[in-house]
Amino acid sequence: MDNINEVIAKNLMTLRKQHKMTQLELAQKLNFSDKSISKWEKGESLPSIEILVQLAQIYGVTLDYFTHTNENSKEFVKNDPKRYNKLIISLLAISVVWILATGVYVYSQALFNINVWTVFIWAFPISFVLSIIFNAIWGKRKYMFYLLSFLLWTLITAIYLEFLQYNFWLIFILGIPFQTTIILWSGLKPRTKKSLKQS
Repeated sequence: MDNINEVIAKNLMTLRKQHKMTQLELAQKLNFSDKSISKWEKGESLPSIEILVQLAQIYGVTLDYFTHTNENSKEFVKNDPKRYNKLIISLLAISVVWILATGVYVYSQALFNINVWTVFIWAFPISFVLSIIFNAIWGKRKYMFYLLSFLLWTLITAIYLEFLQYNFWLIFILGIPFQTTIILWSGLKPRTKKSLKQS
């Protein structure tokens, strides 16, 4: 039994690290304390079968994965069509932005001989807006910092280039307090459901 505990504990720690999650992040997903995660990974206690099922879904493995040493771990790894489909849907939505931008550019050039090249510049912040929406629905909170930062600076760049004749470069200085706000916001730790109940 002790050997099984050690194998499960090792696999739990390995999977969490492979998915680049902290004990606190995993605890929040499972509505447990990070101390419980620590005990599981040290082999001091075992998660219930219900929790193991949740962990298997989070990591995309079968239940058998936890009880094997997993030299041939690929045979226990499940394909996750949902995650793949979510990525494809997100990319398709973003590709629509670029298709529309290309259509506007070609239409304006062909019919009116107007070079609206800035339409491609505006496609960047719009793409990041969509990325933020899909990440809020399906993604991880840790990616939000990067997406918000890219949105901020591509939006400022788009505004600057749209009004390039005014050479209003000071607009980039406006980005500094906004970027600082994003950094501070990303430092906030979300509260778990348990901590909300206790407060």
